[in-house]
Amino acid sequence: MSSRVPIVAIVGRANVGKSSLFNAIIGRRETIVAKEPGTTRDSIYAKASYDRKDFWLVDTAGMKSAEDEFELSIQDQIKQAADSATLIVVVVEADVPPTEEDRRVAKLALKSRKPVILVVNKIDKNLKRDLDGWRKLGIKQIMPTSATQKRGLDDLLSAIATQLPQAKIGSDSSRIHLSLLGRPNVGKSSLFNALAKKQQAPWDARLGRAGVFETPIPLGQAIVAEKAGTTRDVNRAIVRFKAKEIELMDTAGIRRSGKIERGVEQFSILRALAAIEQSDISLLIMDGRELNVQLDQKIAGLIKDAGNGLILVVSKWDQVEKDSFTKDHLAAQIAESFNFVPWAPLIFTSATTGQNVAKIFDLVLEIAKSRGLRFKTPELNRWLQHTVNQHPPAGLRGKLPKLNYIVQEDNSGMPSFKVFGSKTKFLHWSYKRYLEKSFRAVWPLNGTPLKFWFIDKK
Repeated sequence: MSSRVPIVAIVGRANVGKSSLFNAIIGRRETIVAKEPGTTRDSIYAKASYDRKDFWLVDTAGMKSAEDEFELSIQDQIKQAADSATLIVVVVEADVPPTEEDRRVAKLALKSRKPVILVVNKIDKNLKRDLDGWRKLGIKQIMPTSATQKRGLDDLLSAIATQLPQAKIGSDSSRIHLSLLGRPNVGKSSLFNALAKKQQAPWDARLGRAGVFETPIPLGQAIVAEKAGTTRDVNRAIVRFKAKEIELMDTAGIRRSGKIERGVEQFSILRALAAIEQSDISLLIMDGRELNVQLDQKIAGLIKDAGNGLILVVSKWDQVEKDSFTKDHLAAQIAESFNFVPWAPLIFTSATTGQNVAKIFDLVLEIAKSRGLRFKTPELNRWLQHTVNQHPPAGLRGKLPKLNYIVQEDNSGMPSFKVFGSKTKFLHWSYKRYLEKSFRAVWPLNGTPLKFWFIDKK
């Protein structure tokens, strides 16, 4: 069995149905599909399998002339994906005769000397139609498909699997899932790229066990531009730091509700919110030149409500005018604005200079350790008895709650505890806050929320 899982890259000019084909193969809506050309900007990958062969499937942006530096970075990313690929799938549109861009894509694919399959997509009626007109592109193997109707996919997957080595993608339940969240253009993608460069083991060395390659090789960086809304899909990378695997998720910027454009951007925001649910820990990234924005607090609230670990990250610190008192002054302001998450650590970073980038990983490992701690029931009950004796609950409307004993909840993803007693529904919110503050005085649990469930014994 191969120690390296093969990579299948989907390339083609804009709007020929690459993302629709990608989604049809993996069986779910992973990338954004729209009639707007150029919807896909980052290279997106997902696990795929056929005939007991696992492979990484990569969707790339549409190939076209690089008119500016931003577009050039997209085209470079496509070339990186093709260079990394084991097999390249070139997609063209059935009802449009071969264009100059189709010819350039085919030439790029053939030049790689990798196996190449030409997919003539959007054949919605007759898959047996004459395809001879496409042979002038120089690709021998031609497959007709209709991605939207899921026709011709089995034949395509069979042709792909025939040319791939036997391989299996393993999974690591100990992998930490880390999402990067924030408003548009606060530096999420720049920090994503800086974090991806900090991994401490070469990709090809990361074998989880004999014959199973745990993670894909890197397929390029997230695209960075001053233009807000550059990232649309959730861009992912997996790195290793101090023997722990961390999956990074770069997300689209979250705007205020009234500022979100319908269509592609709306779906991008939904994917960013879904990334919170898929994460163990989230970085809330704030532009150091524009702090104390109410939307930042709202995003922190979403992260807390999801039960995620949280790190407050001030980005672009190299671009902030400062003196020896600036950091302390801003830290006090931020602590006041985010007093509802006093347990969240704060860090000042610069993706450009690399300042404190590696320290983010140290914090992530510390928080992950806190979230996985197991507490002995006798210790918990000694704490509860001491805390209640020091300050008994007052209750509401003359109803006096009693708290008798506490146990830790299993498999909750964060430190969660069941507190059993009587008349617990009359506990005042301030007393619940007192319990958490008292708990953290004994067990700090940096960077993670706590959850107490109050349950009447009856």
